[in-house]
Amino acid sequence: MNDTTAQIVLVTDHNPQSLLFINYIQEQFHCPVSIAAPIDVLDANAATRTLVLMDADHVDDNAMQHWQDQVAQSIELILTAFNLRDEEHALEVLSFMHLRGVFYRQDSLERICKGISRLFESDELWMSRPLMTRLIEFSRRQQLNAYRPACGLTQREMEIIGLLGSGASNMEIAERLCVSEHTVKSHLYNVFKKIRVSNRLQAVNWARQNLGTPPPRHHTSTGS
Repeated sequence: MNDTTAQIVLVTDHNPQSLLFINYIQEQFHCPVSIAAPIDVLDANAATRTLVLMDADHVDDNAMQHWQDQVAQSIELILTAFNLRDEEHALEVLSFMHLRGVFYRQDSLERICKGISRLFESDELWMSRPLMTRLIEFSRRQQLNAYRPACGLTQREMEIIGLLGSGASNMEIAERLCVSEHTVKSHLYNVFKKIRVSNRLQAVNWARQNLGTPPPRHHTSTGS
């Protein structure tokens, strides 16, 4: 591919390994390739298709949500992640992210470039068939959960656990719902008991598994 209307952005730490990765990709695609920090805001050109490669080793959940918010504002951005540990890790990330492509730590550079090329060429996804099957099953479970009460949670508790799943802090939840931080803590205490979890991380995972993809924080070609 030699296309001046396309670019690739690697979201990761700036280090010798990432520079080597960039050089390899540039040799393969002959298009602009750059590094962005997890908190950067992309100055996307509407006429340029941009493939974003998020490094799962250096981009946490909040940063991933930050990049998804940017993708939601531009149809020309293709969001992908690489260095995922395994299929379980990929499914966890896909439970709250709309990724077009998934690459694992064990994937060769050649395979990653094959996936990138396919994503630029079509509007399909780059994921293994077993992962796609599990993703469909996950979506069906979410649809079923939408038609039954979630562990007896009240509407306000559902709002709070949903915001928690989007990565919001207690203070941010309080501001969003116009209540005190103490009230949020009291609700979370009751929620934890109802859904039978003991900490915030478990509650976040429960929300993602049972309530679906969280909203933004702000007011298939398959690999086989």
